[in-house]
Amino acid sequence: MAKAVFLDRDGTIIRDKNFLSSPDGIEILPGVPEALRRLKEKGFMLILITNQSGVGRGFFSSETVDEIHTRLQVILEDAAPDAIYVCPHHPDDGCKCRKPATRLFEEAIKKYSIDPRRSFAVGDKPSDVEAGRRIGCKTVFLGESSGCSSADHCAADFPSAVDWILSHSEA
Repeated sequence: MAKAVFLDRDGTIIRDKNFLSSPDGIEILPGVPEALRRLKEKGFMLILITNQSGVGRGFFSSETVDEIHTRLQVILEDAAPDAIYVCPHHPDDGCKCRKPATRLFEEAIKKYSIDPRRSFAVGDKPSDVEAGRRIGCKTVFLGESSGCSSADHCAADFPSAVDWILSHSEA
C-alpha cells in the first residue's frame, strides 16, 4: 500500500489570502517546493485536501477553484500534488467532506490504495489535525495555537514539518 502526505492548501503550502479568488493571487510559502520534492523522492504521494467555502458562500465558482489549482500545479512543476480534493460547501451545509469530516480522505485512500498508518496529515487549522487523526495517520500542525495540542507534532513551517515527517516515516 502507498504512503501519502495529506496537505492543506491555504496557510500550509500557499499564503492564506482569505478566500483566494484568482490564480494570480497564489503565493507559494518559502521552502515549500523543495520540501514537497523531498517527500516525493522518499516515495510519498502528495494529496491536497482543501475546504473552499468561498464557493458555497458565492464568492467564486468551482471553475475558479479549478483554475487556481491548475495554476498551482504549473507553478509547482515536479513538486505538484498528485491529486487535489476540494470541499466547496458552506460550513453550515453539514456535508461529509468538509474537514474535519473525512470523506475526501477516504476517497483518496481507496482510489490510491493508501495506508493511513504510514501517512501524515499537515495543516494550519485544528480541523486539518482532527481529520488526519480520524483516518488514522500521524498529524502535523503548522503554527502556534491550541490546534497544536492534539497533533503528533507542531512545526513552525512546512519545511520543518517535512523534516519531522521524514524522520518519523518508514522507508
